[in-house]
Order: sequence, then C-alpha cells, then structure tokens
Amino acid sequence: MPVVQPIPPAQAPLLARPFYGGGDPGPIAATLAHVPELMELALPFIGATLSPSALPFRTKEIVILRTSCVMGCRYCIDSHTPVALDSGLTGAQVRALRAEPGHPVVSAFTDERDLALIGWTDAVGGGKGPVDDDTTKRMTAAFADHEVVELTLLIGATLLLNRYATALRLPVGEETVGRLVDAGFERAA
Repeated sequence: MPVVQPIPPAQAPLLARPFYGGGDPGPIAATLAHVPELMELALPFIGATLSPSALPFRTKEIVILRTSCVMGCRYCIDSHTPVALDSGLTGAQVRALRAEPGHPVVSAFTDERDLALIGWTDAVGGGKGPVDDDTTKRMTAAFADHEVVELTLLIGATLLLNRYATALRLPVGEETVGRLVDAGFERAA
C-alpha cells in the first residue's frame, strides 16, 4: 500500500493539471501532485534526464535498470524490466542487470563500453566517496566527456527516483506486472 495516495486526474490541483494531459500520469507524478509547485521543477528535470538524447535508448536503460538494482528499488526494477527489453537488451542481459542468480554480467555482456558503463553505474550508484581510478579510466576510455556527464547525471536522477519510489512504496501497474510475467520475469523482491 502506498504511503501517500496518488491523486487521481479528477482531483488534480490546478498547477498539477498540465501533467495529467493524457489522463493518469503514473504513480510518480500523481504523488508529486500533492506539492504541485515541486512538480513544475522536478518533472521537467526528470523528463530531460530520462528522455531521448544523443545517448542510445539501450545505454540509458542499462543505467536505469542497473542503478535500480543496486538500490533495490522494487518499483523501478519492475517498471524498467519491460522497457529494457524494448530497448533491445536481451533477456539474459536484463537478468544480469537485475543481478539474478546464475546470470553474471560478464557472461551476458561482452562489449567493453557496456562493461565499463555497468562498472561505472555500480561505483557511482552504490559506492561511497570517489570512484576508484581503474573504474574511472575504463569509463573515460569508453565514453566521451559529455557522455560521462550525462550518464552520471542519469545515475543520480535514477537514485533520486529509486529513493522516492521506495520510500513511498509506489505500486507497479497491472499492465507492467503482466508484461513481466509474459517475458518470464518474477517481480523484484
């Protein structure tokens, strides 16, 4: 049960209504609607960070799903598993990013850029203090400076959303749960 009930479209405050343009905006926006003045700041930032950019969709989904796994965010792991599959990641790669037993990252990913990105994501998302020199060298050898900046910001935005969704116990939609089951995945613990 969510800690804060999402605000349905018919009850959305005036300042929140633009975010309800297509009906139900989803649990993150519908709970942010309790403080619409923060919505006006948070959602454009989140949208810009997660939206299409010069980085491939697949690359962004590696970061989002892996960060969510590192943080143990059930909502984000379940919500992004189908999205990761849609981005072109294989079932084995998604299982590895989700850290499922018997699915090591090094078996599912062979591309050095992917491996550098996963190492960077693990270090930034789950580490404390500076990222170690080896991980940094590997990342900066595989990605240009502007990509490192955008990917690191994406990790940070995902961490924010992970904590938000976990703290408020946001529910995963039935359609998403159905897609997980259809793809042979169990819900995150």
